[in-house]
Order: sequence, then structure tokens, then C-alpha cells
Amino acid sequence: MNAAFAALLGAAFWVAPSGASAQALPERAAPSSRAEAVLSFAPIVKKAQPAVVNVFASRVEKVPANPLYDDPIFRRFFGEGGMPGRQMAQSLGSGVIVDPTGLVVTNHHVIEGMTDVKVSLADKREIHAKILLRDPRTDLAVLKLEEGGGYPSMELADSDLLQVGDLVLAIGNPFGVGQTVTQGIVSALARTQVGISDYGFFIQTDAAINPGNSGGPLVDMNGRAVGINSAIFSKSGGSVGIGFAIPSNMVKVVLATAKGGGKQVRRPWLGATLQALTPDIAEGLALSRPTGALVADLDARGPLAEAGVKRGDVILSVDGQDVEDPEGLGYRLGTKPLGGAASLSVLRAGKKLALMSKLVAAPEVPPRDPVKIKGQNPFAGATFVNLSPATIEELSVQGNASNGVVVAEIEEGSFAQQLSLQKGDLILAVNDKKIMTTRDMEQAAAGRAYYWKITLSRGGQTITTMIGG
Repeated sequence: MNAAFAALLGAAFWVAPSGASAQALPERAAPSSRAEAVLSFAPIVKKAQPAVVNVFASRVEKVPANPLYDDPIFRRFFGEGGMPGRQMAQSLGSGVIVDPTGLVVTNHHVIEGMTDVKVSLADKREIHAKILLRDPRTDLAVLKLEEGGGYPSMELADSDLLQVGDLVLAIGNPFGVGQTVTQGIVSALARTQVGISDYGFFIQTDAAINPGNSGGPLVDMNGRAVGINSAIFSKSGGSVGIGFAIPSNMVKVVLATAKGGGKQVRRPWLGATLQALTPDIAEGLALSRPTGALVADLDARGPLAEAGVKRGDVILSVDGQDVEDPEGLGYRLGTKPLGGAASLSVLRAGKKLALMSKLVAAPEVPPRDPVKIKGQNPFAGATFVNLSPATIEELSVQGNASNGVVVAEIEEGSFAQQLSLQKGDLILAVNDKKIMTTRDMEQAAAGRAYYWKITLSRGGQTITTMIGG
């Protein structure tokens, strides 16, 4: 992903209504007079602005001591200034209160790795907030203000009713200068090749969005949030008129999980590997254009296989809503609640079929059994979990993974980080011994070796590397 294409906006930006596709779109009208053309957005801002907040997040980091300060003579002459200390890491962004009890939605990257969060309200009050839920897969987080209630809040609109050309406002705290309002239009919908999160399905707007706007709302002409500003297209770091917002219907799912006390968002499981259609593939399937999600592989235990979907099928729509690509299919299913079923329109051998797929969560079989590796070895500081449909989906493991253990967490400054291990890496073998479970990994790392031969899978590609012991 080119960093110039999608710049996250933090200074350090889901239950979809079942009948959305059948609702009548509201009528639009162009200004009929000069008086109408110069109307002000002030009433909308007055309604929306009190619910928009600034988010300040921080954590304390240990600063390693200079090894010379282990020498008492050195300390005698040069003092204690180099002894172990602490420094503060900080992040600045925006957020929006979505419930009078003090629930705040912001971007995950605004509070990522942070432990202390403070929220500044439009009336200048500063209130500490508790992090209720982090959801890196959507780049969303939910906070809870720790004092009282009765806060001004903003309604979440139905983002499926947006149209290209609709007027919108972006409200936030760009560059930390204070709350700012910018105006523009929806310039595109369902942008999927942005690379910001696992559920790429973004509203594109030309409303000026800059660093610090992250987590602030994209507001419609009724003063409701239709999205959460998350990223910009930029080569300079500033706004060039292309910004991206997470649709409010995606926000609703994350918010519902937080309200229910959940710590992790559970979404319907696909149980399939999907592929975008090229013009050549579309032509071979007698499609007029390359639209839909091609089923490249299936998990026999998955809901799509159970519904009758087969390899080579093209999924064209979910509950009557068109699917342009695999990311669009993931979004359509990801905004639906678990339980019940979704209707799929599937193209097979030139014929359209109607199938019903259950909306169930990915099973965690076998159990993840997390193991954190310690000691003097290349894996020290990494936490591994067993491979299962749930961990494959949660950690975005690529390729046809069938064995190995997955890197779930990496401690800052650890040997594993120095080895450049990444979350989602699949360890297949250590010193030519196959790794099938986290206990195999623990045993392999406990041994002493003159060298370490490591075979891993990253992004669907198998890599073998040798490092000294």
C-alpha cells in the first residue's frame, strides 16, 4: 500500500437495516434562486457540533539506561541524568458522541497502543475516557466518558442511502488548531482499494480533511453522522480534496458490540477465498463487466459451502444489494448481525441462482491456546495462537493455511520484533521440525541452537530464513 495514497489522519478517522435496499431514496432538488444558493450551513453545524470531541491519548514508555551508568564512578562524575527514565507518547484525533450516556466513537489508530485517554468537549470540559472496544479490522474504537451522562449526541444515519453528489460536512480538530468545519460533497461510494482496514468500503468526499480529523464525523444535511473520517489521499500530508470515511452502517455493528459488553466484534464467517474479476475472466463468464466476487476456494465447514456455493461461482449480490468485488461482499455480510441468513445471487455456468447462507461466526477449533515465548531466542516477545477459522479471519492470514501457528502479538523492542516478525505471520517449521500447535512452538523455542532455520508464510508466500543462534 503506497503511504502517499491513504494517509491515516491521527496526529501520532453495525447492524445494517434489513430493508435498506428497498427504501425509497429521498428526493433532491437544485437551488431555484440565488437566495437558495446562498443559504447557510450554520443551523446544521449548531445541531451537530456539540457532539464532536477532541481525543487526546497517551502512554508512558520506559527509556533504557545508558550502560555507562552501571559504573558508580561514571555516575559520581556525571550525575544520575542517564538513569532509566520515562517518556510520554501521545496521539491526537477527533471523535463523536453517539449516545447521551457518553459513548464516543473514534478511529482505532488514534488510540492504538495508548493507555490513557482524555476527551475535550465542545464546551471546553476535559473528561477521562475508558476504552471499551478496539476493532483494528475496521479502524474503529469505542470510548466511554467516565463522568455523568446527558451528553449531546449525534444520530448515526443509514449510509446506504447516500448518493454521489450529496452535500456533507466534516467536523474535527485538524492539526490540533481547534474544532473546524469543512464542507463538500460525496464524490464516490464503495471505495474498496484503499488499504486502510480489512473491511475496505469507504465513502469518498472532497470536504477538506487533514491530520487530526481522524475519528470525527462526516455529517449529512440533517445533522446526522453518515461516516467516520479516517484517511486521505495525499502526497504532502495535507488535504488535496480526496478523503475517506468509514460508513455509519459499519460503525453501528461495532457500537452494538460495545453496548453489549463485548470486547471483540464477531462477524459472519465467509469460509471462502475470494478473487476480484478481471475483464478477461468476466468475458469468459459472459458478464458484461467485471463485477462480483469470484469464489476461488471454499472451506467445507463454512456457511457458503453449506449453502451450495461452489468454486468458480461468482457472487453478484447480498440481500438484493450489488457486490462489486470481494471487499464489497465482506462489507455487506460484515454489517449483518449473527443469526438468521442472507440471500445470495450467484452466477454459475451462465445461470443465476438464489441461495441462502447462514450468518454464523467463524469457529475457534482448535482453541487458540496462546503462548508467549520467553528466553534468548529469535521468537522471544511474540505470542502465538493455534490456527483456526476464527484466528485466520481475525489476523487476516493469507493463502490456503492448513497448519502452523499464527503470530498474534509482538512485544515492543523484543527479539521477535528485531527478527521483523509480523502479526499474521504463520510459522510452519523451526529447524526443519513442523510446527502444528502452540505447544510445538514453545518446545522448539526452548531448545538451544547454533543457528535457527525458520519457515514461515506471509501474505500467502512461503519464506525460509537462517539466523545465528
